[in-house]
Amino acid sequence: QVQLVQSGGGLVQAGGSLRLSCAASGRTFSTYAMGWFRQAPGKEREFVAAISWTGRNTYYADSVKGRFTISRDNAKNTVYLQMNSLKPEETAVYYCAADPTRTITAATTLDDYHYWGQGTQVTVSS
Repeated sequence: QVQLVQSGGGLVQAGGSLRLSCAASGRTFSTYAMGWFRQAPGKEREFVAAISWTGRNTYYADSVKGRFTISRDNAKNTVYLQMNSLKPEETAVYYCAADPTRTITAATTLDDYHYWGQGTQVTVSS
């Protein structure tokens, strides 16, 4: 069993930056692929970014490429999402997730993730 506890988020003006953190319990965190998803009001949860367990492979939604960066520190059992140049339409609840089944790659679909964080609100004002 893995527990994911998120921190960060909040209110930021358009064009600003935020960093989200997701701390995992369990000694096997370093072997999990990790992902970030978001869900805006009235919309489905969507993929944002993912990272393989080594951190060597990263994946991004087209809409965030060049602005968001996913990273991980396996010594701290933590994955991060640095978000720059935020847009009002990116207001959403952001979730981190863990996939214990992949090693070299990371998934970009919700169903591949077994464990989820509690979610954190990100609000981007115009």
